[in-house]
Amino acid sequence: MQLEPSVNMGLEIGQKVKVSRLRDRVSKETATYLGKRGVVSQFKMVDGSGVGVVVEFEDRYTTWFFEDELSPVQ
Repeated sequence: MQLEPSVNMGLEIGQKVKVSRLRDRVSKETATYLGKRGVVSQFKMVDGSGVGVVVEFEDRYTTWFFEDELSPVQ
């Protein structure tokens, strides 16, 4: 299920973001993206009530993060 951009709390599709922290345990592959920059590609429902932010990186790796794990970049 894809959500409209207005559902998020400040990020927009196409916006550049940096992974600033990881809230939960993640795979080793995902952990390598801590501190890296990517682009918001969509939003998704997670755990029934939260909103996840799907981020695509330069190498085409895509995964989702909670919004508080990301920081907007210029």
